[in-house]
Amino acid sequence: MKGTTIVPFFIFLMNNDQLIQRISAKTGELLADAPGDFLVEVKIFPTNNVKIFIDGDQGVTIDRCVRINRLLSKDFEETQLFPADDYSLEVSSPGLDEPLKLIRQYNKNIGRKVEVELIDGRLVEGKLTGVTEESIDLEEIKGKKKEVIKHNFLLQNIKTTKIQVVF
Repeated sequence: MKGTTIVPFFIFLMNNDQLIQRISAKTGELLADAPGDFLVEVKIFPTNNVKIFIDGDQGVTIDRCVRINRLLSKDFEETQLFPADDYSLEVSSPGLDEPLKLIRQYNKNIGRKVEVELIDGRLVEGKLTGVTEESIDLEEIKGKKKEVIKHNFLLQNIKTTKIQVVF
């Protein structure tokens, strides 16, 4: 029939992890036209509220987020990814309240002030000065004499890293 979309039965059998993988793959395809843009994270909440965080080496515009949102919504509806189109979709760049997740995010924020929470519970604030695949370098300034303490933290020992706003 003209205008009818055939939906594979397996879509209805997807669990949350499979949905995240499917949405991540589709988002990656849509971002491929701009190699500087990348997917940070897909979250699906129990109410079928889908939040997708995208970023770019040079940042990401609101127009880009709106475009990706529209294309994903169209895909969700065509494939009936959520029964009866029962979902909400938000596509945005990660805000300052979202921790850094990817090496690309760390790289684009070299030179900025960050707060690192280590797995052992310690908090360290300082300027992000370097990034490798395994670790980050941080310069912490302490005391009245503004002593510079250099740190190297293995990524595996970091619970979260958040950008700090400096006024």
